[in-house]
Amino acid sequence: MSLESEVDLPGGAVLPGALPEALRAELVAFRRDLHMHPELGNQEFRTTAAIKERLEQAGLRPRVLSSGTGVICDIGTDDEAGTDSAMLAMRADIDGLPIPDMKTECPYRSTVPDRAHACGHDVHTTVVLGTGLVLAELHRQGLLPRPVRLIFQPAEEVLPGGAAEAIADGALEGIGRIIAVHCDPRVDAGRIGLREGAITSACDRLEIALGGPGGHTARPHLTTDLVTAAARVVTDVPALVGRRVDSRSGLAVTWGRIDSGHAPNVIPQHAELSGTVRCLDLDTWRQAPDVVVAAIDEVANLHRAKSEINYVRGVPPVVNEAGATELLRDAMIARRGVDSVEGTEQSLGGEDFSWYLERVPGAMARLGVRTPGERTVRDLHQGDFDVDEHAITVGVELFTAAALLDALR
Repeated sequence: MSLESEVDLPGGAVLPGALPEALRAELVAFRRDLHMHPELGNQEFRTTAAIKERLEQAGLRPRVLSSGTGVICDIGTDDEAGTDSAMLAMRADIDGLPIPDMKTECPYRSTVPDRAHACGHDVHTTVVLGTGLVLAELHRQGLLPRPVRLIFQPAEEVLPGGAAEAIADGALEGIGRIIAVHCDPRVDAGRIGLREGAITSACDRLEIALGGPGGHTARPHLTTDLVTAAARVVTDVPALVGRRVDSRSGLAVTWGRIDSGHAPNVIPQHAELSGTVRCLDLDTWRQAPDVVVAAIDEVANLHRAKSEINYVRGVPPVVNEAGATELLRDAMIARRGVDSVEGTEQSLGGEDFSWYLERVPGAMARLGVRTPGERTVRDLHQGDFDVDEHAITVGVELFTAAALLDALR
């Protein structure tokens, strides 16, 4: 791979010029291959093999995580396995979603029934892979001032996320800072959205089983009116929770499923509810299990229903550190100018990148994937989700510049 270079970073660092056309074409093809073969969390064996094979072709020494999926690869260390200096890490998530691909006319639509890359993880993976190929070439030319690490993480969509397993497998050993991108269909390709501080929400899962003796609907006073009890949990718990924490924290309980009963004249003995707990504030999220469980018990007891609560810890908010956010901003401006960066709001979506930020400073940028001028409104986790593939080049340029700038700080 031949890289043209230009010098326009502080301290005389060498910033590569435009990506060679052959590399851009290869990365688009790689992304489309992943898009056609999505794999769910902890099942990403084909994806892992494809990443590993391409990195090895570039002369690198990737390591598959002990779980069997996911890859870690260092660039610029003597043995590609470690370094004494604090490295910059770049993280990608590699799993797909359990939903059908609805892009009927798309030549690279998913070939796997009820599986799709509808959140852009195929793009994230390709961006980090492409950055690795560029940085490996710079290292061969003696132009990579500090080692970097690529982290291809499995199971982001599976609570509490694959980040914890990657960390346990040594993903953050020797890391001083970590960065990532996430596709944003509301931002034009060629631009990124940035926010210092919390950029996503905490997200937990809630599963509740309510029980009672059951009975005849003609005599609800002689039993536990379980359907009413379940309905009151649905309506009253979110209101109670909202009054027991600072309203600015954005703690919200939202239900996704309620199931009870089989006949119109029978009060059931069992009801099930499930939903999510989301929170904008990290400190309040730490209190959320106690607050939510207490509210559920209070409402259930009021209606004489027994409750079994499974509160599944998910992920804290992604809180972008100031220095890492500035690094991404400066890198993007160096590549594409000041107008290529825009502010972004805090999302109520969850992201397990937050687990890395519990241990090392870092930041996530929103990578624009909307074709400029497009009026179609798309969203993540929908079967027709797709991207402007120019975003891949932009992401590689962003991460490459960030790696070079980080070495100067």
